[in-house]
Amino acid sequence: MKQQQQFPRNTARARSLRNSATITEKRLWLHLNKRQRQGFRFSRQIPVGPYFCDFLCREARLVVEVDGDSHDYTVGHDTRRDAFLAANGYRILRFQNDDVRDGLESVLTMI
Repeated sequence: MKQQQQFPRNTARARSLRNSATITEKRLWLHLNKRQRQGFRFSRQIPVGPYFCDFLCREARLVVEVDGDSHDYTVGHDTRRDAFLAANGYRILRFQNDDVRDGLESVLTMI
């Protein structure tokens, strides 16, 4: 198994990201917390290596990202981030804010 490089935990940054969650992230979190998805436990704004994941289920090795308009300008960063996560055994599901706002049930079904 590939040895993962150690990165310092940045709990202050994680806390800041949780406190500044978007409306759509908060809405999705209401349906992911407390093991509501078939008993799987999700956490918010969790660091994996040098990156923070909007939502992470460690036991399913699943990352769920909610992308707003700002992600249109960070395609290169998102590509590197997804490659890093995939190389470390994570599957990534990305949803647009509109997907969560207008089609929450479909998003939850996919998760």
